[in-house]
Amino acid sequence: MIFRPLKYKKFAQKAVDKLQESQSEFRAKYDTDNYASWFYNQSSETLRLYSDDKEIYFRYIPVGTFSLNTNTWMWAWANEDSIEPRKFRTLKIKEFGEKKNYENLSNALIDGDKYTGWESTAIAFDIIGGIGTYRVISDHLEVYFLLTEQITKEQVEKIESELIECSTHGKLRTAFICQHLNTENKTGFEEAFETYRGMELGEDDDLQAWCAECEKERLKDDGWNDESMEFAKIKLVCERCYFEIKESNLDAKKH
Repeated sequence: MIFRPLKYKKFAQKAVDKLQESQSEFRAKYDTDNYASWFYNQSSETLRLYSDDKEIYFRYIPVGTFSLNTNTWMWAWANEDSIEPRKFRTLKIKEFGEKKNYENLSNALIDGDKYTGWESTAIAFDIIGGIGTYRVISDHLEVYFLLTEQITKEQVEKIESELIECSTHGKLRTAFICQHLNTENKTGFEEAFETYRGMELGEDDDLQAWCAECEKERLKDDGWNDESMEFAKIKLVCERCYFEIKESNLDAKKH
């Protein structure tokens, strides 16, 4: 038997009731029960539902996975095998759990049963939001998603065209850094705008960063020019590399 404090049980049940009401409307609107197959792409964070004569696409946020072998739930933010940038949106659930002292939300891995996946997803839906939820079963894993919007096949292709193949992390969104930035040397980290893992980017926005020396060169002429760009020698990296370098530099500031 899995013990859950009464306060948490009431909170979780309220979230489940809310999702059930919303989910029935979502399933009716998008006819999600009448597709024969599914495919989800971690790189683009898109879910495709399809049959012989129809298909539909959604953007998603990964919520977590439930292992049918071990009867354990893992939140997406803790899943190191996942390359989905938007998994870090679920840190909002962890923060909420820490504030309320709900260990089921703040612990990366918890014991569970056949209801745990949907209960956790209902709580994610309540805290993060979305238009609906979806579950797929792959081998011994139940994988749960928050669906955030319906998109077209053309939009999916555009998203995928903007990804870079990283030899370390796989296919992810692109980012731009100067030649001097890396995880070995602490060189300072200047950004075009404040960023965080998994953030949505505007159509004209890119993850861009450069070191302290590049910033000095940039400020000499009050902005980028041919000379400062030559000094920086901007290069492409994947989003995950970008944030590993950023966190490495920020950690250096704390000491």
